[in-house]
Amino acid sequence: MGLRWFLFASDKTALNEKMTKTLFNMEKIRADFPMLSVKVRGKPYIYLDNAATTHKPLSVIEGIRRFDSEEYATVRRGAYLLGEKATSMFESVRERVARFINAENPSEIVFTSGTTQSINLVAYSFGRKFIGSGDEVIISHIEHHANILPWQILCSEKDAKLKVIPVADNGELIMEEYEKLLSEKTKIVAVTHASNVLGTIPPVREIVGLAKKVGAKTLIDGAQAAPHIKVDVKGLGCDFYVFSGHKMYGPTGVGVLYGRREVLETMPPYITGGEMIVTVTMEKSTYAKPPMRFEAGTPPVSQVIGLGYAIDYINSIGMDRIQAHEHELLEYATATLGKIPGLTIIGNAREKAALISFTLKNAHPHDVITILDEYGIAVRGGHHCAQPVMQRFGVPATTRASFSFYNKKEEIDALVEGLKKVIVFFS
Repeated sequence: MGLRWFLFASDKTALNEKMTKTLFNMEKIRADFPMLSVKVRGKPYIYLDNAATTHKPLSVIEGIRRFDSEEYATVRRGAYLLGEKATSMFESVRERVARFINAENPSEIVFTSGTTQSINLVAYSFGRKFIGSGDEVIISHIEHHANILPWQILCSEKDAKLKVIPVADNGELIMEEYEKLLSEKTKIVAVTHASNVLGTIPPVREIVGLAKKVGAKTLIDGAQAAPHIKVDVKGLGCDFYVFSGHKMYGPTGVGVLYGRREVLETMPPYITGGEMIVTVTMEKSTYAKPPMRFEAGTPPVSQVIGLGYAIDYINSIGMDRIQAHEHELLEYATATLGKIPGLTIIGNAREKAALISFTLKNAHPHDVITILDEYGIAVRGGHHCAQPVMQRFGVPATTRASFSFYNKKEEIDALVEGLKKVIVFFS
């Protein structure tokens, strides 16, 4: 029998701190991100809005600059040296994305402009072909608008029915109710992998498994998960998985749609134009196989290259270490913010991503973020493109602090001190 460890809580804490110091060089990591050394109103920039967008490390910034200034060419067209090199670099990113999420084949990776376009692609391509009158689509009550509106429009056009998985007071989906919603009429279930408001991480594998039993396809919105959680699309068993580059330390304007190849091959083009065809005559055209079928026109070459460098950077840190550090931040922030009088945390799911939404008595979130900005602290305030969540929890808006592996506990302490000043201002 192997050696077994039995540690008191204090011993575990000491061990974790030792491991963190050994494995996670915070000073070096923060030095990789130029924006983290910026001064705001003469104060250190404390950036706690990572759920909206993340900053880019130097390797991404310099990689894009080098490509644009020394290696740039359009892809898939030029037979000249730089054109071939750019194409090779572009397609190598497809391979790295496939490995990053454990896809079966790079051909299952479609480049889009972001999570929003990826969801719309599935709704309009798969949805318009396979969903008809009387069919049903299931989403959850904790979705971003980008995973609500496309399905609303589709169901309205097709005379289909949109069903919603309810959410409990702690922010967790009510799985018993989800099971009741499923039927032979269910064509697709589209849910988030991590809520951008509550932080809730639903039991996605179970959601997918139950959908399969009734023959439904599944789409997982990974915009808030891919930068923070190790994603395994084969393990999840989902048909589609979508995420954005700018939320995972890469550039804006690029996103990913993963689709199981056998499903993608049944889907018609979403946008038509150059590069997505085999033949074109004035009478008839034939379309390329996925992923090219869904990448009409000139792609966002520089952005895709930047996404590749971002994935390389994440891999260099290690997703296990990222998850561990962000979980520490979440626990610390939950404990410290929870001690502030008049502060209510919205969403206390057992499984959460590293973000906290809260309300503060007598202070509207827009006022909270304005005052915090005076101290160089950046958080988000509003409905976070999730108005149904606000309606469910009976609040007009929340303040949201969202964390990344480059954040420190000292920044959470600064947030707490800033909130105390907000309380004084409104008292």
